[in-house]
Amino acid sequence: MGTTASLTLALLPGTATADPEQADTAAQAARLAAEAGHRLEVVSEQVNEAREVLGQQQAAVEEADRAAADAQSQLDALDGRLREVARSAYTAGDSMAELDLLMTSDSAEDFVSSLATLDQIAGHTTDVLAEVGEAAADARQAQADADEAEAAAQRTLDDLSAQEDRLQDDIADYQEQVAALTAAEQEAAAAAQRALAAQQAGSVGQSAPVAAGPAPVASAPAPAAAAPAPAPAGGSGAAQTAVQTALAQVGDAYVWGAGGPDAFDCSGLTQYAYAAAGISLPHSSRMQSQTGTAVSRSELQPGDLIFYFSPVSHVSMYIGNGQMVHASTSSEPVKVVSVDSMGGITAMRRIA
Repeated sequence: MGTTASLTLALLPGTATADPEQADTAAQAARLAAEAGHRLEVVSEQVNEAREVLGQQQAAVEEADRAAADAQSQLDALDGRLREVARSAYTAGDSMAELDLLMTSDSAEDFVSSLATLDQIAGHTTDVLAEVGEAAADARQAQADADEAEAAAQRTLDDLSAQEDRLQDDIADYQEQVAALTAAEQEAAAAAQRALAAQQAGSVGQSAPVAAGPAPVASAPAPAAAAPAPAPAGGSGAAQTAVQTALAQVGDAYVWGAGGPDAFDCSGLTQYAYAAAGISLPHSSRMQSQTGTAVSRSELQPGDLIFYFSPVSHVSMYIGNGQMVHASTSSEPVKVVSVDSMGGITAMRRIA
């Protein structure tokens, strides 16, 4: 009746808070936004997995529906056909049928043998009907179980999506706090500088000019995304195709739940890259961490997938020379970085 999958819903710390924490400084607001961003990546990967599970359960429901319909159809056809045969051949206790059978028998032994044969036909008919009826009942139960599993998967997806929406709202609030507090701090610095300049202008007999206060520091422009580097040799043909596909997305935006072609989250990028090589992967970092074959750090080849955090909530693709390509997090494009830039590695898998 199809593979049954499940997903445990884990409420992350801070995801049930009605209102986001109010920061006192721009640095604190930036830190809160970064922390919420990581929690959102975890929840978004759980949402991705919940969608995968829901798809599996929906397929199981369709299969169960077909099986139940087929079993009921067989039961209906068999019931009508065999019961008609049994009735026309012999009806237990019908003396006229028995008399007719006796008159057409060649001997008493032939009559007894015919009666036994007809009894066997009736008994076999009952047994077959019972077996098919039991199969139909089992199919209906499987159908009900599949419907409940689908409903549970939908509830899980809805709960996780609600968490995801709350975290996105929190991050937007923190980012507004960053902008507002930064502007206020810059204005305070500018006011202090103006006051200091006025004090300098009114001072008489100073032997040396008073040093001006620090000017507001302009935000440095964000570094441009690294240009895709040619993938080093190694890995299978499919793995090389996946690497080249992933590298071609460098500079594309990170969007939670996106799987291309112009925006990605971490598992969406690896799924998209391997799809170009004809290999289907689930859109979930945790589920991807259970596919393929485990490899060690020393065995890494271009195209291998590298997983981070426990439980797994981030995936990247190794491209060789200690580098990986990944969709990292919100506000960061797809980029090439060191495999150690995300912290501790929790799993490495070879897909092709």
